[in-house]
Amino acid sequence: MLVWLEANIATILIGFALAAVVALAVRKLVHDMRAGRSACGCGCQNCAARGECHKK
Repeated sequence: MLVWLEANIATILIGFALAAVVALAVRKLVHDMRAGRSACGCGCQNCAARGECHKK
């Protein structure tokens, strides 16, 4: 087991780093969505789907 771990430590560390980046990106998207910010950045006035995002 230790030999396998030593042989694959770089792959494991890169995998953890990528998972952390994805988790932070999802966390920011959820935070922005809960705060009412747009995810696309163009604003709701010019959006083709403006009636679909913020239904009441």
